[in-house]
Amino acid sequence: MLHLLVFVAAVVGIGWLIGATNLPGEWYAGLAKPGFVPPNWAFPIAWTILYVMIAIAGWRTYRREPGGKAMLAWAAQLALNFAWSPVMFTMHQIGAALVILIGLFVAIVGYIGLEMSRDRLAAALFVPYAAWVAFAGVLNAAIWRLN
Repeated sequence: MLHLLVFVAAVVGIGWLIGATNLPGEWYAGLAKPGFVPPNWAFPIAWTILYVMIAIAGWRTYRREPGGKAMLAWAAQLALNFAWSPVMFTMHQIGAALVILIGLFVAIVGYIGLEMSRDRLAAALFVPYAAWVAFAGVLNAAIWRLN
């Protein structure tokens, strides 16, 4: 149970820290955006829930096979996830952020595929995450196109 708490605290904590230190700010506010952009308050709520789910899935994989392919896919998706906000909001690289999201989506789907036969719950915990990242990719692409 201690490992679960460490996973949740680390994933949520680092996610919040990255979010708090790479805020959208005036640059993002000044960009043209499509009409389907969620309100700003929705993002921290959605990401907190997703980070908890990501942590639980990672913990389940770690318990079973800490050095396996699924754990590597989990770590890869987390690294890409944590890279997106600095690239988008601090470096203002909309196209590069989109490339990161595409890689992130591929890593998420890869993780789901690896875990589907071994841990259906871990795989299922990543399905809403995949949907959210797919939506974020469409949003990122629309912002890139508009600007």
